[in-house]
Amino acid sequence: MPELKLSPLAIVLGLAFALPQAYGLIRPASLGAAMRKFPRSEMWGYVLMLGGTAWFLFNLKTDSISDFAAFKPLMLIGFGVIGIGACIYVRDYLAVRGLAVVLLLLAKLVLDTARWADTPWRLVLVVWAYLWVIGAVWFSISPWRLRDIIQFITADDRRVRIFSACRLVLGLVVLVLGLTVFRQVAN
Repeated sequence: MPELKLSPLAIVLGLAFALPQAYGLIRPASLGAAMRKFPRSEMWGYVLMLGGTAWFLFNLKTDSISDFAAFKPLMLIGFGVIGIGACIYVRDYLAVRGLAVVLLLLAKLVLDTARWADTPWRLVLVVWAYLWVIGAVWFSISPWRLRDIIQFITADDRRVRIFSACRLVLGLVVLVLGLTVFRQVAN
């Protein structure tokens, strides 16, 4: 599998993070309503949990774990059953749990990609990835906390705009790093 470069990863992450925030500045009521529905959304739960499960199984299949090579087929089946079983039996806050799975996998991708980059600016992505890990673990244990945070952030249009502006700045910083600094770095 070809190695992912830091520049395209930062560009995609920056754009993917910044675009919804720009929408939040323009239509805060609409974004706030969508965000409040997210924690209990079954559709997002299925998409994120099944997508995260597929991504995890892909990582497991392509990873060279010689210590567990004999158990790899059983692990693939077992983790697949767990991911599908979560969609059937743990539907309460499934979207938050699925988001946690995807954030952990995204953090792994970012950390693996940024590991050998020869620039201190990589720490922007590394710190962001570790914040995803902390958030994913916390929201896995207590998924209602994300609901509470979203309720606070979306209490009124002014808050939606303020938090969207802050997140937009982060997305644009990552995008600019991807277009400039990371483009010149060999990783």
